[in-house]
Amino acid sequence: GGTGGIGARLARHLVTEYGARRLLLTSRRGPDAEGATELTAELHELGATDVTIAACDVADRQALAELLSGVRLTGIVHAAGTGDNGLIPTMTDQRLDAVLAPKADAAWYLHELTANQPQPLALFALISSAGGLTLAAGQANYAAANTFLDALAAHRHAQGLTAHALAYGLWGVRTGLTESVEEDVRLMAARGLPALEVPEALALFDAAHVSGRPATVPLRVDAATLRSRADELPALLKGLLPRANRSVERAGGRGSDPAALVARLSALSPKERELELLDLVRAQAAAVLGHAGQEAVRADRGFLDLGFDSLTALELRNRLNALTGCRLNPTLIFDYPSPDKLSAHLREQLFGAEEEADDLSGASAEELFSILDGEGMLN
Repeated sequence: GGTGGIGARLARHLVTEYGARRLLLTSRRGPDAEGATELTAELHELGATDVTIAACDVADRQALAELLSGVRLTGIVHAAGTGDNGLIPTMTDQRLDAVLAPKADAAWYLHELTANQPQPLALFALISSAGGLTLAAGQANYAAANTFLDALAAHRHAQGLTAHALAYGLWGVRTGLTESVEEDVRLMAARGLPALEVPEALALFDAAHVSGRPATVPLRVDAATLRSRADELPALLKGLLPRANRSVERAGGRGSDPAALVARLSALSPKERELELLDLVRAQAAAVLGHAGQEAVRADRGFLDLGFDSLTALELRNRLNALTGCRLNPTLIFDYPSPDKLSAHLREQLFGAEEEADDLSGASAEELFSILDGEGMLN
């Protein structure tokens, strides 16, 4: 993973801060990778004397062994990886293999092929991800692959071998796993986990290297935003908040007491009830996507068109579960693919199919928008 994203930045860092002069950078495309020629020239300008960029599938043990044969290694940084997001029920052998191979298989081969070399490695860095610890919703295979890296570092450490796994949070740069850096940065900041700036991430790499610990979690945490989240916090983050604050969940200024919500809705007419639930769904969808207000979420627009993926879909489900006391399915936004359909489902879950003739659960989009204007706001 040495020619793009995190790997290329770490290669520059090894030259400027660690005095590395000979580098062997690998990727599937090798010298044909985007930016490879420019990276080579830049590394030479920074002080490297020998830069080789090789095409190698590091998940192929034989190919990796041939590449390393005769090479005097003093350190390894394993930054290869790929993503294929999905919940556990959607995982197939192929989807698991595709993500585990460049992360877990490659890391194990690097360990096997270098564990007994005459000169011990001074550096064996595994670029892991907090996705295995705190952000795993929708990343079943990716979380497993990164957790393996953390365990491998502990295994090497127990054997007296150099190793440290860095379970990074999001870097504010294009990494090859995603093309929508700005959107990912915005979404993670809205969840209380802002992206790491490159200088900060590199400084944390250095700190991990000298810490003597096999695994560290370089992750920015915004405690104030965490306290405002209405969904269930990842277990690793709960201890960062005072106990008194863990039960305080805000949702558009309303408390998260399901009984109080049901009591308030029960006092409304069926039409008012449906509109209140629609308002609730739109507000929570806007919060998950990082929008300033629910005006950005149209009542009849599909969740997928709004920008939801498996991760944000699960967060919306968790928020609505906390607010309503319902036990909604993880496939919620696929079963009810727009805010108006989802709010109708919530009404049925909370109050049954009462007064169907008077409520809006069966209304068409045209009928709904006779009450709502084009932005999904009450006329």
